[in-house]
Amino acid sequence: MPNQWGNTYSRSWGSRGNNVRNAVHRHLGKVVAGAAIAVAGTAAMVAVTLPGTAGAGETGGNKAGAQQPVQGQGQGQGQEQEQAQGQTAVQPGVVEQAPAEGDKGKGSDPLTDDEVERAEQLAVSRQLFNASENVEGERGPQRLTVDLAEPEADAVDGQGAPRRAEVTFYDYWDDTLVTKTVDLDTGKVVETISQQGVQPTPSRAENIEAAGLLLADPLGAGLKADYKDATDNELTSPDQLWLSGGIYRATPGAQPAVLDKCGEHRCVRLFTKVKNGPWIDTRSLVIDLSARNVAELDR
Repeated sequence: MPNQWGNTYSRSWGSRGNNVRNAVHRHLGKVVAGAAIAVAGTAAMVAVTLPGTAGAGETGGNKAGAQQPVQGQGQGQGQEQEQAQGQTAVQPGVVEQAPAEGDKGKGSDPLTDDEVERAEQLAVSRQLFNASENVEGERGPQRLTVDLAEPEADAVDGQGAPRRAEVTFYDYWDDTLVTKTVDLDTGKVVETISQQGVQPTPSRAENIEAAGLLLADPLGAGLKADYKDATDNELTSPDQLWLSGGIYRATPGAQPAVLDKCGEHRCVRLFTKVKNGPWIDTRSLVIDLSARNVAELDR
């Protein structure tokens, strides 16, 4: 899906435009205290909090949902897709060989960077790579997390237990969460679990892609207008914002029909912030990353 950064949209949020814009103006230059945002309506929002300081709260790490400042022009922007026989074409790719073991931890030590890279490479077989799709519509599953696996019951002290990593991916081709447990000592995948309807917190890359879809949609006009009012600059790409996001699950009959599959589909609500500036309220907008569309919640 091409990103249409250059398009000009109406300065309207729809039914709630003036209220949102007035709310932003009342809070320009102020910091929203670090507390969970109360979610209005009937939809469920999973594990979403706001940072406690302006410019804080986007920290690194391997856990999904730990946000960092968005860096690099065009990161996470959707790639151009062609339609062929009713299916989305994806770009060809090559599965790399798993890297050498590199630096290794011991016992219950956190995974080293080398172990994280090795675990991910081992978990993505050629079959998985060729048959899956990431958030940008490209070949290969979307990485979510790489964590140290819990030790076996007979080795809870970690002594002598094999070093294992749990690698979690999301496959946008068929909306499946895939978790692979990798034995880092033997280099083998010892367990694979596939689940549908399970939606972990979105990753940083997914939040960036969601923001790109929002900016390319007419419903992103209000976000662009508020950014312009706050900074006197045009909002043209996600890297101009601090982003946090949470999963949206549909409640039948409580939102537009286009969002009825959220929960089966991977749908995200974004919390957007001007860098070194105010938060802009985008909670009424939901981005369906699976269907690649944007909708506004009924009020």
